[in-house]
Amino acid sequence: MGLSDGLNDSNKTAKLVSDCVQLIDNQVTAKGGLGGLGLKAAYGAVKGIKPGYIASAIEALLPPTLKALDPMWSEGMQTGDPANHLIQNRSRTADAVLSVTDARIEKSNNGVVRGAYNQFRKSVKGDVEEAIPGLAKIIDNYSKS
Repeated sequence: MGLSDGLNDSNKTAKLVSDCVQLIDNQVTAKGGLGGLGLKAAYGAVKGIKPGYIASAIEALLPPTLKALDPMWSEGMQTGDPANHLIQNRSRTADAVLSVTDARIEKSNNGVVRGAYNQFRKSVKGDVEEAIPGLAKIIDNYSKS
């Protein structure tokens, strides 16, 4: 059974999505400097598309993201701590997450989303790496319950 199979419960999914939205909100809020201002503005623009847009995007991205993370999660299961394995390999984990969002953006017809993503894509890997410990803990929490 893969990681996404274990999280394929609609009650879990709603809570998982909510926790991921909170993680992203916290990461964006904590971002400082000029880059942070730009990121906050772009995130605000994307959130302003329609209420619940971020949550619906995460819900759509969740299955392919979990599928992309499944091989690494399985490696971590062999060591007994899959969440820590994702954290210890945060660069590789971030690449897996970003491969999913990159593929999704290529298919997007929404100019605001595409523009915001493309504006920050080159610098976003470090931000995603910073979020990996939180993401790994969220996934671990829901994979156990």
